[in-house]
Amino acid sequence: MKAVIPIAGKGTRLRPHTHHTPKPLLKVAGKPVLAYLLDDLVELGVGEIVFIVGYLREEVEEWISAEYPDLRAHYVLQEVQDGTAGAVALAEPFVDEDLLVIFADAILEVDYGLTATLGQEYGAVLWAKEVEDYQRYGVIVTNDDGTMRTIVEKPSEPISKLANIGLYYIRDHDLLFEGVRQALASEPGPSGEFYLTDAFQYMVDQGSRLVTAPVEGWWDAGKPETLLETNGHLVATRRGGVDASATLEGTEIVEPVRIEAGVTVRDSRVGPNVTIEAGANVESSELANTVVGPEASIRDARLRDSIVGGHVDVSDFSGALSVTDHSVVSGG
Repeated sequence: MKAVIPIAGKGTRLRPHTHHTPKPLLKVAGKPVLAYLLDDLVELGVGEIVFIVGYLREEVEEWISAEYPDLRAHYVLQEVQDGTAGAVALAEPFVDEDLLVIFADAILEVDYGLTATLGQEYGAVLWAKEVEDYQRYGVIVTNDDGTMRTIVEKPSEPISKLANIGLYYIRDHDLLFEGVRQALASEPGPSGEFYLTDAFQYMVDQGSRLVTAPVEGWWDAGKPETLLETNGHLVATRRGGVDASATLEGTEIVEPVRIEAGVTVRDSRVGPNVTIEAGANVESSELANTVVGPEASIRDARLRDSIVGGHVDVSDFSGALSVTDHSVVSGG
């Protein structure tokens, strides 16, 4: 089984952090978003992945090569950002077996074991989750047996609350790419893009059975507020703790937190839902619902709902910040 991961987007909702860092490499609970996904795939036994790249492609490729040297990676440039169907179409020359298609905007907790137990009567699995704000998503309308009847992008009426989360296992890959070509030959959607979901609709219309599967956890990291929520979830469940080499003096810790190696915190209150990355220094400050990058310095500050890049210097400031690497913020 292979995987296709489109990561060509610019991550505009996460600016300024994505001006110099590709969105998939932004960290949540001290680890790049893409790393959570790749670790799951390596554990599953996926050894070959097609990455659809674009914005800041060199940084992405260098990171993957350094962190996952045993991975057989292919990189295909998406020169025109024409949507999800256009991205996946570029992977077709590399696909000759079952595949996973994954959009790397979230931390996913799913049962990948379904790929080994799926009945032969099904052509694909679409993982989905019920949501209340269904208008933001493509939603799946199902038949009584849980198979897909149709997908509707951002419906105005509550025809379904079963959101398409961007994770798919495709057994009938030939039919998928037929559908992709059909989608690209049609008129683009309102945003001027071509949607992969139209290819799934084509598969269903041709008689393929696409079954939906539940999601144990789906933690969005595609915009600042959800990235912070995801950080809070991860430090509370599997990435929390204080490294033994961290120095804490006169400090109150409000769990959950993640404090990494070499961090110094003095006369401060830290937490809840805070990550402080390696080598950072915090003095006489209060941090809540905040991510602090490596080697940052924070003094006499009260930060909440903040994303602070690496090597940032913050002093005498109170409020919410979103500043990228090597910034200086002073309220004095």
